Amino acid sequence: MKIDILTIFPDMFKGPFDTSMLKKAKDDNLVEINIHDLRAWSKDTHKTVDDRPYGGGPGMIIRVDIVDRAISNFQFPISKKEKGRIILLSAKGKIFTQKKALEYSKLDQLILIAGHYEGVDERVAEHLADEEVSIGEYVLTGGELPAMVLVDTVVRLIPGVLGNPQSLSEESFSPITNHQPAKLTKLRLSLITSTEYPQYTRPENYKEWKVPDVLLSGNHKEIEKWKVEHARKSTRKK
Repeated sequence: MKIDILTIFPDMFKGPFDTSMLKKAKDDNLVEINIHDLRAWSKDTHKTVDDRPYGGGPGMIIRVDIVDRAISNFQFPISKKEKGRIILLSAKGKIFTQKKALEYSKLDQLILIAGHYEGVDERVAEHLADEEVSIGEYVLTGGELPAMVLVDTVVRLIPGVLGNPQSLSEESFSPITNHQPAKLTKLRLSLITSTEYPQYTRPENYKEWKVPDVLLSGNHKEIEKWKVEHARKSTRKK
């Protein structure tokens, strides 16, 4: 399996992927893990990858054009016979489970997008990623730690990585033992409806993907209405 991770903090991955089972899996050529700095695809002198959100709001949003240029740099999928997924690590995503990890372990390629700051331009989720994934009902600084968790969980399921395959079937959350579909709690639903709405930043028009007109209108009442309405749809399923 080949795994490419897009991040603005590549140094965070030094250590976790160079020890224990992950190191052995790499040494045995069972997995190839590459860490890529998103700033490499920025075109300004300051290597900027983010901008302020349209419609107002706190924080900075990672730009869709930067992520698109990065993904376009890879051969994806590697060949017509091989299968891969592009995954955005996001608090709005579908909860990551052992069942999903097993599904990913059967792929040939994964591209993981680790969001940071206030979030990632919504067009990344809509047009570039195959799905959004969250590792739990809590908030982290960025998608780097979730990416590490996902990689660790998936790689150990690749045939040959663990010495005793039977141990996998006896673990907690194994699909044949204790797997139950993850459910959203009332707390998470309330957080989503109050704060988790799609966000966009520059460029206003990118390819055929346009920022919603209401966010450019300057009408704060309509913008707030739009945010509330669309927050309720933020737990998309792909």
